[in-house]
Amino acid sequence: MVLALSFLEAPLKFRAPGITVPLGLGIGRLVFRALNAVEVVLLLGVGVALYAGPRPSPVGWTACAVALLLLVQLAVVRPALSARTRRVLAGDPHTRSRAHLGYVGLEILKVAGLVVLGLAAYGLV
Repeated sequence: MVLALSFLEAPLKFRAPGITVPLGLGIGRLVFRALNAVEVVLLLGVGVALYAGPRPSPVGWTACAVALLLLVQLAVVRPALSARTRRVLAGDPHTRSRAHLGYVGLEILKVAGLVVLGLAAYGLV
């Protein structure tokens, strides 16, 4: 989901005919709100599984690292992105934000963490 939405859908939607920046931002806000909600639910499921079963150290630590990355995205970066989106939707198309770079960087780290988490769950790390 992270790869499909963050690295495919997000940049491609702005290339679609008729999609303006405000429209693309509005769509992106809905899509990423849904993605983050699903991520939180899945993270809670991982937390329950770790609590209920044996917790090999690499799995637990990697899950905590991914959770921390998601928390930073939700608590720090998303509010900055939301503020920029509100400014653009209010008619200020020239507003700039480096928060997108932070979000992309965290997405890359999160994908790497999820790969390591999957490998750790199978005892390969």
